[in-house]
Amino acid sequence: MPTMTDPAPIKLALAPTPEPGTTAAPAAPEPKSPSQFLWVLAALIFAVGILVRVWPSAGFTGTGFDEALYRDNIIKLDKVGIFNYPAICQLFLEDQRNPESITKLPPTRFFYIGASWLWKRAEFGDAPPISTKAPSFAQRDPAMVSLHRVATLFSCLGLLVCGLCTWRMLGLNALPGVLALLAASPLSIHLGQHAMIDGVFAFWAVLNLWLLWENLQRPHNSRLLAAFAVSLAFMVITKENSAFVYIALCGLLVTNHFAKFGQCTKELLIVGVAGPAAGLVVLICLAGGTAQFIEIYRLLVSKAETLTYAIKTGDGPWYRYLVDLMLLSPLVLVFAIGGTFSQIRSNRAYVYLVAFVGFSYLIMCNIRYGMNLRYASIWDLPLRALAAAQVGAITARFGRWRMVTMTVAIVCLCAYDLRQYLIFFTTAYSQPNDPSLYELVSGGLLMKLNILK
Repeated sequence: MPTMTDPAPIKLALAPTPEPGTTAAPAAPEPKSPSQFLWVLAALIFAVGILVRVWPSAGFTGTGFDEALYRDNIIKLDKVGIFNYPAICQLFLEDQRNPESITKLPPTRFFYIGASWLWKRAEFGDAPPISTKAPSFAQRDPAMVSLHRVATLFSCLGLLVCGLCTWRMLGLNALPGVLALLAASPLSIHLGQHAMIDGVFAFWAVLNLWLLWENLQRPHNSRLLAAFAVSLAFMVITKENSAFVYIALCGLLVTNHFAKFGQCTKELLIVGVAGPAAGLVVLICLAGGTAQFIEIYRLLVSKAETLTYAIKTGDGPWYRYLVDLMLLSPLVLVFAIGGTFSQIRSNRAYVYLVAFVGFSYLIMCNIRYGMNLRYASIWDLPLRALAAAQVGAITARFGRWRMVTMTVAIVCLCAYDLRQYLIFFTTAYSQPNDPSLYELVSGGLLMKLNILK
């Protein structure tokens, strides 16, 4: 029973009551939750990120070497049908067995080819290809248009997945800053402007990185396990670089023993093997058998080591990726390096992201004649999350002005990255259809910055 000294009854007894004949004043509206504002802000940033990816801005409007090969596979698929896909792989083998033939991309990069073929069938039906010499060929050919639109779609989906991953791993407060830096990523925008597979592959890589984290945080969840298995399988049938990401994910599981990201279960290990195995079985069936599948990759590796263009542009020291990233997005890279040292001591999520970059970098920087900045798109999320965290750590010393200074800093970083995109990939500082606006090789990057003439 309350006593006279209890504050609650006294407060109730002293509460004012309205005079007879009057009405009580309406209650003041409850202030909106800060989380609502953050979600609205994130949605606006996401919309801007989609706009800069969808809006045509590329300075190079021709057809790249890789794009032409993907187009040829779609044309062949139109002729033979999906159930005769092994015939396409057999044609590839017959061509590559010739010692004088140049290296070509394997048709086992099936997801991008198949998805673009389905898009082509849905939008253009049986429309035949147009001549490569026709005006605006790349903007009119059904196969090329379909390849480009699938690449743009997955560049947008990649931004969405990165945002969801940021929210789940780092929290809602980190979402707007990280998402803004991702939306302004010159590399991601560039990949969405062309018929390139790398943005599609980056989507699956980041999705698997996120789903592994979710499975470690919520073990024994059948839906998460199934999603992880399916995502691994799709990554395998997208590109052979999936081996690098898969090894990095295995490295994260080993690191989990010490870093304690979450709980690694027997079911997760089984799914981690079954998912890629299912994708491998699909590829073997599409190739027409195990022998043909092995030969496709054996020829790819052997011929890649003799490709003149790869020898001239795909080699370099272990820090080649750091040099290219410094040329393209120097401020983000500097802040990300600072964030690596300031964040891993207090947050397991950042340790997880840094470990992923470390494991995958260790493999990718040792591929002879196989380095290209396009492959670094799988590191966009970790680098920009670390950069945003470092900006937050620096602006924390501004006290009550922290939010203002952090917002200004993030906006300035985004503006600088968008300017870098204009320099490297548009006609703002270059002539139209300059090949250096398309290829992400060190020489072209240096020329854009007037370091090389």
